[in-house]
Amino acid sequence: MRTEPHSAAQEAHGAVAAPCPGVDAGTLEDIRRIWGFDTLRPLQSEAIAAGIAGRDSLVVMPTGGGKSLCYQVPPLAAARAGDTRIDVCVSPLIALMKDQVDGLRSNGYPAAALHSGMSGDDRDGVRRAVRAGDVRLLFVSPERLLAPGFDTWLGTVGVRAIAIDEAHCISQWGHDFRPEYRQLARLRAAFPRASLHACTATATPRVQQDIVAQLELRDPLLLVGSFDRPNLVYRIEPRVDGRRQLLEVLGRHRGDAVIVYCLSRKDTESLAEFLRKEGFHAGAYHAGMPPEDRARVQEAFSEERLDVVVATVAFGMGIDRSNVRAVVHMTMPRSIEHYQQETGRAGRDGLESECVLFHSYADVVKWNSIADGSADEARARIEDTGDGDALDALEASLAQGRAQLEAMQRLAASPVCRHRWIVEHFGQSFPERGPGGCGACDVCLGEVRMAPDSTTIARKLLSAVARTGQRYGAAYVADVARGAETEEVARRGHAGLPTFGALRGEDRATLTNYVFQLVEHGLLARTDDEHPVLRLTGEGLGALRGEREVPLRAPPKGRGRKHATAKAVHGAHEVDTALFDRLRALRRDLASARGVPPYLIFSDATLLELASRRPRTLEELATVKGVGEKKLADLGPAFLAAINE
Repeated sequence: MRTEPHSAAQEAHGAVAAPCPGVDAGTLEDIRRIWGFDTLRPLQSEAIAAGIAGRDSLVVMPTGGGKSLCYQVPPLAAARAGDTRIDVCVSPLIALMKDQVDGLRSNGYPAAALHSGMSGDDRDGVRRAVRAGDVRLLFVSPERLLAPGFDTWLGTVGVRAIAIDEAHCISQWGHDFRPEYRQLARLRAAFPRASLHACTATATPRVQQDIVAQLELRDPLLLVGSFDRPNLVYRIEPRVDGRRQLLEVLGRHRGDAVIVYCLSRKDTESLAEFLRKEGFHAGAYHAGMPPEDRARVQEAFSEERLDVVVATVAFGMGIDRSNVRAVVHMTMPRSIEHYQQETGRAGRDGLESECVLFHSYADVVKWNSIADGSADEARARIEDTGDGDALDALEASLAQGRAQLEAMQRLAASPVCRHRWIVEHFGQSFPERGPGGCGACDVCLGEVRMAPDSTTIARKLLSAVARTGQRYGAAYVADVARGAETEEVARRGHAGLPTFGALRGEDRATLTNYVFQLVEHGLLARTDDEHPVLRLTGEGLGALRGEREVPLRAPPKGRGRKHATAKAVHGAHEVDTALFDRLRALRRDLASARGVPPYLIFSDATLLELASRRPRTLEELATVKGVGEKKLADLGPAFLAAINE
């Protein structure tokens, strides 16, 4: 298994001048003509070569790393060789299929999709086009591919290869297991002569092995790209005043596309309303909304009529917008796998983007509560059937979930390079970048602040827990320590304690966060009651007696925003920002007229290069990465006119 440590930025701009093993000149010409790329990354070359040769493969690349090209190019090579069979791509969401087909067809690529959102006439039209040989790549859902009779119809057409996108969904050890994907294990028997190609952005070695086993891949080529995304700036901060902290992030990204993830549906709606009152174009998105409302929000975001989407994780794989400049988590995700995939939706065009996580130990409590509730319901159903194997599988899944949550908690609580931690979590070595570390996370940028005299603060909080009888929660302990003269404190007589007001002047949110950090350090334990209370641990008693130092992370101070420039990305002159804005407006107008998302016209990376190089002729425009032949003829004159004004 090999790892290719190339960045998404390099792929996005075709900047890796490398040999292309197994890829002939005709295929390279297809890539230049359709996508406007002059070169391939080595990992892409090998995946494409495997697809052309009909060898099974498993391709793991981070979001934005160029997986799609690996299964989109081989059908063109097969067509040139006279092979009349089609390739099929299994995709989980209609919105994702539609975007991919729209993007391919705008490039002049013969692609189509069959899904439940189409009319009967439209589906019949696609079937006729497939039979006529006008479609080389057909997108379908796993349910449709395995529907009775569909495999028979495909058999009459002939299937050369099947690509399974989001393949991690097939594994029970993955972070997004889907039962309908598990049924794809039948593909080998249904299409014995077709090669199978599994693609995913997120898979640990264990998940990779499970994918290979479930799909019965034959002597597969295993290609695992680097999980490092150097264009992403990771920041992980204690959540003290979440809304204020979020406004600070959004202030650095006004006019940019931003995704804000929340844990609950209620939180998405209230936070979106708050942001609208603060002057942001924001919308909420969650699974409890009517389908037409979800579609409207997603469409507005894709068409750049909405800047900020506040969402649960339901806003996920259908998001293909390449110029998301920030992803914010208001609560901690339940695994590093989820975190890596969700943050990977930022900066898919290779330009610098920001990923901010606000966390508290309360998030761990919430996730465990959700998992326990779901497990209790499932356990009751299974016990009624007496299925011991199913019960064992449930307990194994629950233990797996807790282990994943603990790993995510350690990442959030540890002042260690974020890029290194994520890469090593997926079993890879982190590429050294110099004495300054990664240069793209809060730790390596020197932004992590420790609370002054944190050991003294910790001892005062531990004392407040002890002197109040170890019978209260974090918020109440914080009130006692800060000397809050509340009715509750007065009624219980705690205003007379020596520890009352020991941390006067500190705000409640900060002290509550410090208490949760003490839980993370193992100095306090939290009961599992309906109303959890804090207890001192043995380690906590030792810290209270002054036997150890206790580090506490302070809330961060404000920071400026780093800007990605055309020079940094392309090695060109500095970008003309006024021209860049004009080109974005033109892109939006053209996309609206054609009924497609703006990023399917040209990516931000392509617009940046246009605004820095300022091509004057179609010949010069043809040398810009991302400008293929069809777009050159179709869009070139309009963009040249805007540049030449």
